[in-house]
Amino acid sequence: MTREEVMEKVNEIIQDVFDDDSIQVTDETVAADVDGWDSLMHITLIGTVEDEFDVKFAMKDVVGMKNVGQMVDLIMEQTD
Repeated sequence: MTREEVMEKVNEIIQDVFDDDSIQVTDETVAADVDGWDSLMHITLIGTVEDEFDVKFAMKDVVGMKNVGQMVDLIMEQTD
């Protein structure tokens, strides 16, 4: 998968998790940019991303994630 394909899939997952088809994320998107993205929804999102991409994030990576771009980078590292 290319980085663009991973980003597109992550965007679809975020739209689904937050039930909002108007969400368009970029590398710089942070939780504060998305209505309803709190710590509980973050856990839901991480679990969904892990399931969809068949990856497992280390807790240090989840805590250290600053934006969607970092999430995509972590997915790319595990799916190469």
